[in-house]
Amino acid sequence: MAARKKPDPEMLAQARIALMCAYAPYSRFPVAAVIRGANGKLYAGCNVENAAYPQGWCAETSAIAAMIMDGERRIRAVLVMGEGSELVTPCGGCRQRLREFATDSVPIHVCSSKGWRKTFTLGELLPASFGPKNLAPKTKKTRKT
Repeated sequence: MAARKKPDPEMLAQARIALMCAYAPYSRFPVAAVIRGANGKLYAGCNVENAAYPQGWCAETSAIAAMIMDGERRIRAVLVMGEGSELVTPCGGCRQRLREFATDSVPIHVCSSKGWRKTFTLGELLPASFGPKNLAPKTKKTRKT
């Protein structure tokens, strides 16, 4: 289990900027995400809605795309920021997208623009998940004759 540390101030600052960049004219629910790659760099993203609802994308997806474009493939930490009385955690689809590049122990910091609210691990948000190891090449078994 990962340590229950709060996110660093740089992650929070980048998330606040990304939150202001969100394009959410339909839901009026802006969300930001910041990923820390294994290389130490930060990758920010925001939600971008579309009039054809299923064509929009989440903040976590935007941040993952920025990370991939930079050549990074491993996530060390995630911060998700949104407003409201309830915690704004990654949706189910984003939990699975994060799982592609993160292990169960990666911390997911849930914040509002005022600051940190709670930290989960990816394993807590997506227990017994399906990931890249499930599709790893299997060694061939030979039949005994």
